[in-house]
Formats: sequence, structure tokens, C-alpha cells
Amino acid sequence: MQFDLIAKDAQSKARAGVVQTDHGAIETPIFMPVGTAGTVKAVHQRELKEDVKAEIILGNTYHLYLRPGLNVLEQAGGLHKFNGWDRPILTDSGGYQVFSLAGTRKIKEEGVKFRSHIDGSPLDFTPENVMDTQRIIGADIIMAFDECTPYPCDYTYAKNSMERTHRWLQRCVDRFDSTEPKYGYSQTLFPIVQGSTYKDLRVKSAETIASFGREGNAIGGLSVGEPAEMMYEMTELVCDILPADKPRYLMGVGTPANILENIALGVDMFDCVLPTRNARNGMLFTTQGIVNIRNERWANDHSPIDAELGVYASSFYSKAYLRHLVRANEMLGAQISSIHNLTFYLWLVKQARQQIINGTFRDWKDLMVKKLMTRL
Repeated sequence: MQFDLIAKDAQSKARAGVVQTDHGAIETPIFMPVGTAGTVKAVHQRELKEDVKAEIILGNTYHLYLRPGLNVLEQAGGLHKFNGWDRPILTDSGGYQVFSLAGTRKIKEEGVKFRSHIDGSPLDFTPENVMDTQRIIGADIIMAFDECTPYPCDYTYAKNSMERTHRWLQRCVDRFDSTEPKYGYSQTLFPIVQGSTYKDLRVKSAETIASFGREGNAIGGLSVGEPAEMMYEMTELVCDILPADKPRYLMGVGTPANILENIALGVDMFDCVLPTRNARNGMLFTTQGIVNIRNERWANDHSPIDAELGVYASSFYSKAYLRHLVRANEMLGAQISSIHNLTFYLWLVKQARQQIINGTFRDWKDLMVKKLMTRL
């Protein structure tokens, strides 16, 4: 994997770049739609490519390990062949599931024992087998196995968890570097910065992660309930330490405003379930602000959902029709809303990239943050 910086914004830390992978180029800043179980919910691969214009999507190691299982994925030739997506894929290591399934897990030095959310069967995840699993899934970018700490989190727990994450990282690196890709294309490993909301821990973790010299780095453990200003403070601290010639990936973030503010702090890559999850509940992100399509005010609004995006789903269907579909629990409502929201997110990061290249990002960002978070 190769990362080339194209432009930097003079008034912020925003930058535009290109990540080169064997499955194609990724222009940064980029938003990555989340396809947890091998699918971005309610969206065809053709729509992801041609309408949403996604350049990379996510899969989740934990969920894919359970269903369809590694045997099926390996026989298919990896996730790209299995789901027909021929652009880059990133897989989350399952560290977030360690956080979200806290009620059924036991964390030890060797790894994590927990139970399947499907049938309760016991599972063992270790740094080594998580690397092997992601090799089999066939992701272009593989995430290190870490523990995502909750918020709030006391200092001693955060410190112990961070240090364990660093020890696990060494084991991930050792296993990754001693194995080969399975399907004839290269894979790369991203370490993850942890440390909760404690400045000294974040600094220590960022320095440790940077010292491994991998091809990219991630920032985890934010967007788990902490105030946005605290997220920005931790992100800026970490971005100032992580090497400038490597892509920086902020995991699980966030709202349109979160994305723009973190781009300004030097983040290159984002993912979040928010656009698709909110879409299924009738919340639309648009170029003019936030729309709750269930509201009565849209019942007779026969204008396009958001003609400015230009995409079929947003310009062909009216707000009134989409409101009807969503309120009637028609599947097409979730499909249209999901395609629209994802298209908006990709539009947003493309706009940000162009503003960085033009040297006008900072002023544009300040205007857009206010506009995009206005409820219409």
C-alpha cells in the first residue's frame, strides 16, 4: 500500500491524498460505508459503485467469522469474490465487539473469550487467530486486535487496557509478518491508538503505534459516548504525533459535522453506521440540513429528496413519496434513504477534498458545519 499527499490546507491541518491498493486507488479524505456482514445494508454493489461512488467498504471480522464462516469465504476466494465488490475492503478486527459484548466476555492476556450473539457458542479471539481470520477474509486493510474502552473509563483501567493493546499489537505484527496473503494481492496492517480520554495515555499510545512503522494508523476508542469537543481534543493530539506520510483512520466517526471537524485536524479516513442506520429510521442528511422524513411537513412536498446530489435515488423520488414508504415500513423506503445518505456522505468528503486542493477548506468547513447540522 502507498500513500501520497496531494495538497494541504494552509489554515488547518486538513490534507488531500491518495491511498494506492491492489484493488484500486482511494482518494482521501474518504468515508467508508460499513458492510458489517459482507453487505452494506439495503444497497446493491452496483449502487455502491455507480451511485454512491464508494471507493472502499468495511467488513467485520467477528460477524463474517460467524456467518457465512471462513470455509465459505475461503472457497469463494475471499470476500471480494464472495460479495462481488472489486474495490478495496477494510476489516475491523472484532475489537469493537469486545467492547459492545461486554456482558458475555472475559479479557485475558492471551485474548478474549466471549459468546456468539447468535447461538451462545463460546468464541476465542487472539491477536494471532484474528490476523489469520482477516487473511482468509481477504481484506486489503487489516486492523490490529485491540480493546475499545468504554466512556467513561477510569484511568487505571484505561492504562492497563492500552498497555495490553500494545502487547497484542506486537503479537499481531509478528503473526501478520510471518504469513502471506492468500489470494494473490497485498494486504496491510493498521495499528490502533487507544487511551480513552486521557491525554498522557493518548500521547503514549500514539508514540507506540507510530514506532511500529506500519503503512497506516488508526485512532480507536472515540465516538463511544464522550462529548464531541473531547473527541476533537484527543484526535488533534494524536494526529500531531502520528506520521504525516501515512493515512490516519478515525474509527466509527460520525456525523457530517464530526467528519468535517476531524478532517480539519488531519484525519484521512472515516467509517460509521450512522448514515445507513439513521436512513432506516427516516433521518436524512442533505446538502441543506437534516430532514426527519416522517414529519408531517413533508407529506405533500413533491420536490426531489435532494436534487443537488444528482444521484437517481435523491433526484427521482420525492420527499412525499419517501415519507409514505418509510411510514408504511416498505423496504424500498430503507433502500432509497440508505443510498441517499451514503451518497451524501461521499459527496461531502469529495467536496472537502476539492476545497483542500483549492486552498479554501477552512472557511467552507465553518459554513458547512452550521448548515449541515440544521434541522429542517
